[in-house]
Amino acid sequence: MHGGGLNQSEVCAMTPTSKAKQLIGYSFLVIFANDDTISEEELHMLEKLALEDHVIDDEEREVLASIFKRANHEKMAEQLLQEIDSFKKEYEIP
Repeated sequence: MHGGGLNQSEVCAMTPTSKAKQLIGYSFLVIFANDDTISEEELHMLEKLALEDHVIDDEEREVLASIFKRANHEKMAEQLLQEIDSFKKEYEIP
């Protein structure tokens, strides 16, 4: 990952079992297409996608870190930011 986003070769090189591509697609279609914030529903969908196989792999971890970093925290509720922090700590997301 370079400077806050994944390039095309990194997306294509992702392992077939990783949900990283789906996380990227969801983030661009839903999260960053409207207001650059993450709602509670969007956070739960990211969690659901990443944990579909009950494990967050390194690729998913990297994508989630990028999504959380890119989100506009100033527009998000404090409770939601705390939920994101808890999720990041639990699954060792930088």
